[in-house]
Amino acid sequence: MAGTARHDREMAMNAKKKLQQCTDPIEKVFRIMDDDRNRTLDFKEFAKGLNDYGVLLEKEDIEAAFKRFDKDASGTIDYDEFLMTLRPPMSNARKEVITQAFRKLDKTGDGVITVEDLRGVYNCKHHPKYQNGEMTEEQLFRTFLDNFDSPYDKDGIVTMEEFLNYYAGVSASIDTDVYFIVMMQNAWKL
Repeated sequence: MAGTARHDREMAMNAKKKLQQCTDPIEKVFRIMDDDRNRTLDFKEFAKGLNDYGVLLEKEDIEAAFKRFDKDASGTIDYDEFLMTLRPPMSNARKEVITQAFRKLDKTGDGVITVEDLRGVYNCKHHPKYQNGEMTEEQLFRTFLDNFDSPYDKDGIVTMEEFLNYYAGVSASIDTDVYFIVMMQNAWKL
């Protein structure tokens, strides 16, 4: 028993030390709510965390909020899902320029971006990893697509929703629509 208590105390001290090193307040909130330190929040931790922060809701409202955070319906909320839900909504102007970029990449017009779509748009022959033989053209295309693909299912097929989700994260860090639109137009030569 003494070994277990000592081990528990050491784990608690290490967790507290790591929490003090964390500078992002949103990450601190998530870590504080994550009682078992498994980097996900189950419903019980989520409900307790809301209560601890003084957010007093009825059980039905907590359940509804939990479902909004649990994007993949796994029964737990990981940090990415937590951040995605807290992101501010994008303006229609931002969504439109993202849609233009998606359409440019979707050469086949089938509503998804695949390796085949990239062949005519993305030239990787000058990429250092292609030139030194470390990666093939196919591997570079897949790596490129993985940036936009769902973090839960890297299938090499990027949907409009996944593309929008990726740029929602970028958008959250850019204050003005004008700057975001110019950035997108320059990046995608729109």
